[in-house]
Amino acid sequence: MGKSKTASRDRVSLVQKAAFGSGHLVNNLLPGALSFFMFFLLTAFGMDPVKAGLLGALPRVFDALTDPIMGFISDNTTSRWGRRRPYIFIGAILSGVLFAILWQLDENNSPDYNFWYFLIVSMIYLIGNTMFSTPLIGLGYEMTSDYNERTRLMAFSQTVGQIAWMIVPWFWVIIADPDIFPSQAEGVRTMSLYVAGACIILGVLPAIFCRGIDSSKMENRKEISFRTLFTNLFDLFRGIAQVAKNKEFVRLCGATFLVFNGFQLVASFATFIIVFSMYNGDYGAANPWPGWFATIQAILTAFIVIPIISWMANRWGKKKAFVISTLISVVGYGMKWWGFDSAANARFNETSLGKSLNSAVGSVFEYLNPFLDSMNMSWFSIDTSAGGPWLIFLPLPLMAFGIGGLFTLMMSMTADVCDLDELKNGMPRKEGTFGAIYWWMVKLGQGLALILSGLVLKFVGFDQNITVQAEETMINLRIADIIIPIATALLAIWVMYKYGLSERKAKEIKATLVERRGEL
Repeated sequence: MGKSKTASRDRVSLVQKAAFGSGHLVNNLLPGALSFFMFFLLTAFGMDPVKAGLLGALPRVFDALTDPIMGFISDNTTSRWGRRRPYIFIGAILSGVLFAILWQLDENNSPDYNFWYFLIVSMIYLIGNTMFSTPLIGLGYEMTSDYNERTRLMAFSQTVGQIAWMIVPWFWVIIADPDIFPSQAEGVRTMSLYVAGACIILGVLPAIFCRGIDSSKMENRKEISFRTLFTNLFDLFRGIAQVAKNKEFVRLCGATFLVFNGFQLVASFATFIIVFSMYNGDYGAANPWPGWFATIQAILTAFIVIPIISWMANRWGKKKAFVISTLISVVGYGMKWWGFDSAANARFNETSLGKSLNSAVGSVFEYLNPFLDSMNMSWFSIDTSAGGPWLIFLPLPLMAFGIGGLFTLMMSMTADVCDLDELKNGMPRKEGTFGAIYWWMVKLGQGLALILSGLVLKFVGFDQNITVQAEETMINLRIADIIIPIATALLAIWVMYKYGLSERKAKEIKATLVERRGEL
């Protein structure tokens, strides 16, 4: 498996990979910043928790409509710059500008006014964001037709994309720091401008430097105009139906929904467990461990796990790499029981290794603290005078294989599925439609996770109005934090068991398509 050499014409240059990766950085930074900023709808703008939840869920329903439409439009677009790049360029600018406008809320306005302002602008923002992200995903599927180069491209882009998750956990700390901003509302408004500017600059790079498939001779593309609106809707639904009949793609969507939904459902539980189980509700003592936990997980995913998964896929094939990486993550989730145990961490701090680790980290930050204080970054500092919960980091290298393997491999396999669709249904190729439906499943998983995580917290007896939670509540939360992602991961492996698009078959399909198109 994976021993054949990639032809030079199928290789993606480092410049194009970097540009595509910058697009994925934006694709992670925008939703990541959005989710962390939404915490301040309650604390800074006085939003009712139920209404804040609606603001998180309702736009995703709108997304379900706009994503496939944008995918169809980009699949059938004819322009001198290709099918995807004009939309990526315009969409990046619109996404950044509209994101900044979205968060220019005034805390002096009534909560109802802010609710409707945020809901309406969210819908407009999502149009711009869909114009950017859906063609970007489709572009990645067509940048190379080589089985292994697709994995390398997706691995590179996912590595760059993880940088966003090294940054966004600290947004809520920065915004809430009174030494930086006079109020949380001012912090949200200002930080949104920085995020918007970064997203515009980085977002246009794929449109400038990346190259997709040559679509100049692509047959059977539909005319995109108001005159053909109703005909296009019919063709859109027919294309979605064809995609839905692709069994291999359905397996990819099902496995992604399970793994990602399981991960997202418990993603916030680590913070709850650190704060309320390990530090008895003392936010001051618990900081900055939740931020470091999320940041180190992203660093491990980007620079260690994703390169290993790419190697595994080239060595053993994508399906086997997915199964192995998912099983490794299952072991990591199981290890959280010991990693998040207060008594185990206390015992570790009494060992010679624990004492040495506390002393070393304490010395580093004692040296850095004057600099951090001068930069108003004291929130970044680690205080080890009482020992650190070091064992929480123990499961991270294994847990990271779950999400790190998921998107690296699934996006690469979706590109293979696009070839299968062309073989069965002919032109035009539908990378945009496939990408739209795949990422709609991801967004659906996010939406359900937001709802289900709240239900789990309620089920285990978590009371947001008290500082010290019942011991039984925290034990049950820790059990749910482990059992849920393990169960969804194992189900995902079962879903992928009969996935049949191997490297050999993918290369046979590619050869047939090359012959059919009359290419050399």
